[in-house]
Amino acid sequence: MTLPVLAALFIAGVLLHNAEEARWLPAWSGRAGRWHPKVGPREFRFAVTVLSAILVAVALAAASEGPGSAAAYLFFGYVFAMAANAVMPHLLGSLATRSYMPGTGTGLGLNLPVGAWLLQRGLAEGWVALGTLAWVAPAVALSLVAAIPLLFALGRRLFPG
Repeated sequence: MTLPVLAALFIAGVLLHNAEEARWLPAWSGRAGRWHPKVGPREFRFAVTVLSAILVAVALAAASEGPGSAAAYLFFGYVFAMAANAVMPHLLGSLATRSYMPGTGTGLGLNLPVGAWLLQRGLAEGWVALGTLAWVAPAVALSLVAAIPLLFALGRRLFPG
């Protein structure tokens, strides 16, 4: 499988994951207790739509700019973030609440294995260097985590009710 096909498969998996979350996570958050703050469907769907658009834009930029580009590092950082997201919060959230956290199946079944494969291939084919990715990937992941409450707040402001 070529790297572009693998990247497209990963993106499709993330979009499916985000759709699963958009449909069921707001209701789940209402009964998740301290594990996840309650979030309304409007702000949650706004946030996952923005995050999905960012993934697609960064992937297109990486494909256009090529190996070693800033966009390539941002894309592979996003891949790392979504692979890690399958474990924390999804798997751990499901275990902690003893209920299925929406997104766990697509995270563990698609994003984690395809993301790990994509990271391995990106490193092997010289799209990114391990030394740089080792700090860029956590930085991208933390940036995405930090963006979520901001996107929720913006979504509540744009789509009240």
